[in-house]
Amino acid sequence: MSATAVHGLWTTAGGVTAAAPVERFKAPVIEYTQLMPVLIVIGVAVVGVLVEAFVPRRARYYTQVFLTVVALAAAFAAVVGLAASGYATTKAHIAAMGAIAIDGPTLFLQGTILLTSLVAVFTFAERRLDPAAHGNHVDSFAAQAASVPGSDSEKAAVKAGFTTTEVFPLVLFSVAGMLVFPAANDLLTLFVALEVFSLPLYLLCAVARRKRLMSQEAAVKYFLLGAFSSAFLLFGIALLYGYAGSVSYARIAQVVDGSVTQIDPALAATMGNDALLLIGGAMILTGLLFKVGAVPFHMWTPDVYQGAPTPVTGFMAAATKVAAFGALLRLLYVVLPGLAWDWRPVMWAVAIVTMLGGAIVAITQTDIKRLLAYSSIAHAGFILAGVIATTPDGISSVLFYLGAYSFVTVGAFAVVTLVRDAGGEATHLSKWAGLGRRSPLVAAVFAVFLLAFAGIPLTSGFSGKFAVFKAAADGGAGGLVVVGVISSAIAAFFYIRVIVLMFFSEPKADGPTVAVPSPLTMTTIGVGVAVTLVLGLAPQYFLDLASQAGIFVR
Repeated sequence: MSATAVHGLWTTAGGVTAAAPVERFKAPVIEYTQLMPVLIVIGVAVVGVLVEAFVPRRARYYTQVFLTVVALAAAFAAVVGLAASGYATTKAHIAAMGAIAIDGPTLFLQGTILLTSLVAVFTFAERRLDPAAHGNHVDSFAAQAASVPGSDSEKAAVKAGFTTTEVFPLVLFSVAGMLVFPAANDLLTLFVALEVFSLPLYLLCAVARRKRLMSQEAAVKYFLLGAFSSAFLLFGIALLYGYAGSVSYARIAQVVDGSVTQIDPALAATMGNDALLLIGGAMILTGLLFKVGAVPFHMWTPDVYQGAPTPVTGFMAAATKVAAFGALLRLLYVVLPGLAWDWRPVMWAVAIVTMLGGAIVAITQTDIKRLLAYSSIAHAGFILAGVIATTPDGISSVLFYLGAYSFVTVGAFAVVTLVRDAGGEATHLSKWAGLGRRSPLVAAVFAVFLLAFAGIPLTSGFSGKFAVFKAAADGGAGGLVVVGVISSAIAAFFYIRVIVLMFFSEPKADGPTVAVPSPLTMTTIGVGVAVTLVLGLAPQYFLDLASQAGIFVR
């Protein structure tokens, strides 16, 4: 029997006549130009992996630094190009078959992430802070990450002058995930982006050159708790799919507000079941609040910030917060606006315990990196106040705050890398006593960053807090603003305590020295100070920019 006859029999038996037209497979429509920022970063990350395989070891460092800086700068230029073409306003739409939203918040957050990462990468490339080992310049990262701390293979790698240049492609992969995370327009894209940016961060936390055991412990804690948060998110996605019959943000929002008429018969039993919606929404929020570092999902933050290499801590503290808050805003404002009566009281409670918890526990810290970690937890609470506002001003104030906060954070951690003793970075607060007399410029710069964290007028921190608290008050969350102001007052105490310690204490004879950095770290710190002062003295243009960018496409 011929193959045609067999095919004809099979289609007839299946209830389809042989003459029936077969529906052709439709190729997906992907708007490559609108996804260019992400594609550039991922493309260069893949090239970076090939560089590790094929470029001679002595040339890898310069090649990787050049590639990374060019990739981030080109991706930022692509973001600016898209914004200038109107994709932030009139042309905002859903791209990539409904997976990615190209709109104002997406482009604003992507631009912030790319600029922050570009500035942070300079601290990754710094090689002048530690004395040369065996005639070779060394950076903050282990000579050979795979070798056991203290083993012969590690000593041989140090002696041979090896460097872990894989950190640069890892940063690019992480940035690529962060660019997609706030732009995701369906729950599966959100989950994939979360994993793409988290996995490189787990690795980056483990590769410190000094205190390697503490670094590896931090990475394990981060990985385990990160896996928990991913599991919560994934379980929440499954429940929301059962509720709405789709993972698309628009479809879920329609089912929530009751505007869906067609119901899939296979899902008729579960669609519209409020228990699935509430539990699923709560689980997804838990996963995102973990990434933000909000209480009570903050336990990983101090240990990871302290144990990770300081350049990684600065990058992670700034960029991850921007990406996670972007995703949180989109989830609450696009998917669950119809549930605002349910999620607002919960977020109120989370914001209050986050602000107070971060500020009060920070007072007891004796390590500068742990102090900045608890400070970042308190700041997550301040930003949540803007999220809770549920108004257009709430979105724009959060965008502005994230932009201001990220540069202050990267700059502050860059300063921490400069204060060193024989064991590497001197992070214990007692070592910082009298720093203002030993190195007035470094102490003054760090004081500027601390004042910005405290929200003192004429710094970006004040402009950001004012915008967020005003939006919260206008949105009916006046009680939250009162708690925020009290928390800010508590937080100001420990920031100013560090400034007093630096300028009004006697320096110890065996105190640390301040290393003279290369132009790379100087650029990071300089940009941090400049942004802090510009956004503090003349914030209006940037507030207007955030306000124009604060409209989600639905």
